[in-house]
Amino acid sequence: MFKHQKIHQLDDYFLELSNRPNKGVYFYRINAYTQEIGDFIKKYYESARLAGVVIEGKIPNPDEKNLSYYGEIMGMNFCMNAEFISVSLKKWLPRMNDYQRNNVAMSIYNSLETLQKAGKNENMLKNAYIKFMCWLYYKFERIVNLLGQEKVPKILYEGSISNYELILISILCHAGCDIVLLQYQGDSAYLKLDSNSALSYELPINHTAPFPSNFNLKWIRQEIQNDFNNARLYGEKPAYVNCTNAWITGEVLEDIKQNITVRGDNPAFFYNCFCIMNGVADKITYMNDLYQLQLELKNSKRRIVIVDEMIPAPSNEEIASIRRRTYTTLDQMLSDLVVNIQYSFNIELQRLMIKAFLDVLLEEAKKPQMNINKMTNKAVYMLCWLKRYQAGLFSSWKMPQISCFILMGGCKSETEALFLKMLARLPIDVLILNPNLNIKSTIQDKLLYEVHFETSMNVTKFPKENADIKLGTVAYHAERELDTIMYQDSGLYRNQQYQKANAINLQTMYEEIKILWNEELKYRPNFAVTDDIVNLPVICAKVSGVKNSDITSYWISIKELMTQDTYVIQKVPFIESTAYNPLKEHTTEFFKNGKLQKNKIKNHADYQYRFLREEMQEHMLEKLQILIHQALIKGTFQNGTEYTIVATALNLPKDIIRLIQKFDFTKTNPKIIYINTGEKVSSLEDSILIAFLNLIGFDILSFVPTGYQNIENYFNKQLMEEHQIGDYIYDMQIPNFATLSLNTRPKSWRDIIFKRNP
Repeated sequence: MFKHQKIHQLDDYFLELSNRPNKGVYFYRINAYTQEIGDFIKKYYESARLAGVVIEGKIPNPDEKNLSYYGEIMGMNFCMNAEFISVSLKKWLPRMNDYQRNNVAMSIYNSLETLQKAGKNENMLKNAYIKFMCWLYYKFERIVNLLGQEKVPKILYEGSISNYELILISILCHAGCDIVLLQYQGDSAYLKLDSNSALSYELPINHTAPFPSNFNLKWIRQEIQNDFNNARLYGEKPAYVNCTNAWITGEVLEDIKQNITVRGDNPAFFYNCFCIMNGVADKITYMNDLYQLQLELKNSKRRIVIVDEMIPAPSNEEIASIRRRTYTTLDQMLSDLVVNIQYSFNIELQRLMIKAFLDVLLEEAKKPQMNINKMTNKAVYMLCWLKRYQAGLFSSWKMPQISCFILMGGCKSETEALFLKMLARLPIDVLILNPNLNIKSTIQDKLLYEVHFETSMNVTKFPKENADIKLGTVAYHAERELDTIMYQDSGLYRNQQYQKANAINLQTMYEEIKILWNEELKYRPNFAVTDDIVNLPVICAKVSGVKNSDITSYWISIKELMTQDTYVIQKVPFIESTAYNPLKEHTTEFFKNGKLQKNKIKNHADYQYRFLREEMQEHMLEKLQILIHQALIKGTFQNGTEYTIVATALNLPKDIIRLIQKFDFTKTNPKIIYINTGEKVSSLEDSILIAFLNLIGFDILSFVPTGYQNIENYFNKQLMEEHQIGDYIYDMQIPNFATLSLNTRPKSWRDIIFKRNP
């Protein structure tokens, strides 16, 4: 008979009998989980399925039909000796040879003898014997003729084993069979049967965890089927394998410079690295270190691709170039899309690309709530980017060359992360630079090596040329750090600190307007900064009528609002619909498919705002897009009014442009006073101007003593809050504000009593 022995490693289970110490067999129970255990069970299951027995749940007790057949063939006699058992086995299981039969007979006899010593009477022993014989015939007949051979048969038992099941499986173990018990609920039930672990060993495992809730043999079968399907997907595997980061020292920039030939000497591997650097080691040298990195890479004739801030989304043309259909299953989608990976110059590289693409997406598909449409969109993006950067990374590639892909600014999207993970499984050094610690990078991967520094630095562009390098002194960086401390969440703001803002119209009493008018935005109600975007509380109101019918005081109150940041409109309409506008004929180029074409606008010869601060240009164009999208102006997307909006917003008067240029989102904002005392109607262009400047962040006041409809004629919804301050007065003449004295206001009774000067 065979003895069960201890293994040194899990793969000992798959050794042939002659290669095992003392030709022993193995009987272990597994009570906890690791990834290694999961892989072993999958491999062991396949072996048991091909040459062994898999038991899920209990072995069924012999039923009346089984017992009747046994009695018909064997009779119901029983004798407690090994010779009787051997003779019975020869008749009951004729496929066994003499050697196998003697081993099984002796093993059954020893087990019955143990039961006898434990107090079982002859009738109990007979019942146990018949049960064992039926189980051998109905459950294990397919392996009894394999016992003791070089390829050791396997039994895989899932669940909580019973006493007689354990005895029979132990019988088969001693007859020449390997056994594995999978016990998801732990070892306590087993130890009640075999308290000293005499029949089997518990598998010792370090750093274990409980079995996953979905882990069982049914899941194993599905995984094996998936592996089979995947093998069909992959086709012929590549000849080379990535050795990622195993060779690096941890000094990332130096590691990437490392000559390819000294990274490793196994010809089956390509040695690459996949790293992210969060923060910077030294602000003073950081930019120069990066410049020297790309310089050395170029000098060593390595191919390098550098992307700033984020990988640009695929264009419509790039997406259209990917052959795809509608899919219902993951396998269907992957097998169809993978055909898009073509690299006829080097078939080995094509196989590497296919494997990396499939590896990453199959892993991504395991995430919860991942549906086929999301997977398809991500896969298409990855293929577009691969085609885009393929020539720059792999032109004339041959082993063991390693190119380099650098992303400056961190990884900001899931799809971007998938693409980088795919590149990291190719002969490419992938480096993600995230110097600004306020930006969180989303990428996670078992291959990724992460470096974290405590110092943050706001860098958005990789220094590709000498002109890109700006090296700060120690004093400069100290001042910047002090600057950050002073102006971050302190209520203090440096000049032009923020580049993005959203205007919010305040609802006020009329009397409050004068109080708020000259107040800096940061002191107004509802001012806030969220994620570096400023909420601008602005005034946008129409003032109808004349308070107390006092015309002189009325004009003086308007003059009191005329600051150096105020643009006053007295002519109505201010912009004639027939006035010459050099941009009008180009608006169809500037606005297409519901989207503003910012690059075309900026590059056009008649573009008038290119001298403004870059961030202010972006602010204006963004608000122009919003104005059109909101359809605030009547006729938008109905009769071509959107093109009038574009033409008007891109042709502002020079004085208004200058107010916009100096606009600081935390300080006093620019203002428009629009006065209409007569019966002339404001133009469509006037309404567009007011709505656009309101979005930019201007305070807007429209004075209409007649109370007539004015700018609001062209609005689809109420934009301006209206204040009715007094009687309507007609045919008023606008005075010359330059000569209007504030001292001409009549004194009130309070002024007279308290002798206050006006």
